Amino acid sequence: MTTEKFNFDLKELESDLNAIITNSKTIHNNIENKKLALSCIDLTTLNSTDTEEKVRQFTQKVNDFPARFPELENVAAICVYPNMVKTVEETLQLPEVNIASVSGGFPSSMTFTKVKVEETKLAMKAGADEIDIVLALSHFMANEFQEAHNDIVTIKKSMGDAHLKVILETGALETPENIWKASMLAINAGADFIKTSTGKMNPAATPMAAYVMCLVIAFHYEQTGEKIGFKPAGGISTPDDALIYLAIVKEVLGDDWLNPQLFRIGASRLANNLLSDILDEEIKYF
Repeated sequence: MTTEKFNFDLKELESDLNAIITNSKTIHNNIENKKLALSCIDLTTLNSTDTEEKVRQFTQKVNDFPARFPELENVAAICVYPNMVKTVEETLQLPEVNIASVSGGFPSSMTFTKVKVEETKLAMKAGADEIDIVLALSHFMANEFQEAHNDIVTIKKSMGDAHLKVILETGALETPENIWKASMLAINAGADFIKTSTGKMNPAATPMAAYVMCLVIAFHYEQTGEKIGFKPAGGISTPDDALIYLAIVKEVLGDDWLNPQLFRIGASRLANNLLSDILDEEIKYF
């Protein structure tokens, strides 16, 4: 398991990141980038009160989106709990919108690997195209890196061609060095995407976590030529928030990453706020 050492000056990191955040408010702040951010959303409902009827209505909004907003690209995916995947699969009429499922003992990852694998298989059988799992922090925080690596490898092997997003829960990792290590571990274990947060603990996504994760993706690409996707999630609700993460991806990874195949934003409230900004009127569609 390769883990290139974290070798950055924290003050330089903060300075470079602050410059990107400033750019997100100026040169990157335009309608086209807001439209792009909208098209990269994993529209998410992960509430303990979700019912099949609520999820059907949620999915139908996505079905109706092209007729309601013909000038805009639809969201990239709908993200739900495993037991709601079948409801989305039966309701969704748009093959270009993917179905994502949190799995693997989400949000804590505190269960047996065999259970994680079985839950993942069941979610895929129900119709999931993408699986979002959480890094086993119980191993990572105990410096049991090989065990955390093996957990991801085992789940990935059970998935066939489906895409795997590994959530690092960067708020728990706390330091840029830990975020670097966890990003390297997840990518080396087979993650197709690395994702900041579950949205179930604070802090959730932060620009610094995103910046470090994108630096790891860039490093991996330089070493291997393989493009890994990036997904910030948790607490991202305003267009300004979205533009910060879009600017980080653009300035660290480049335009090749600015598409739903390599960039997603996990959000629920963000879609309406972006629509309101883009159309210059209050929109409460989703």
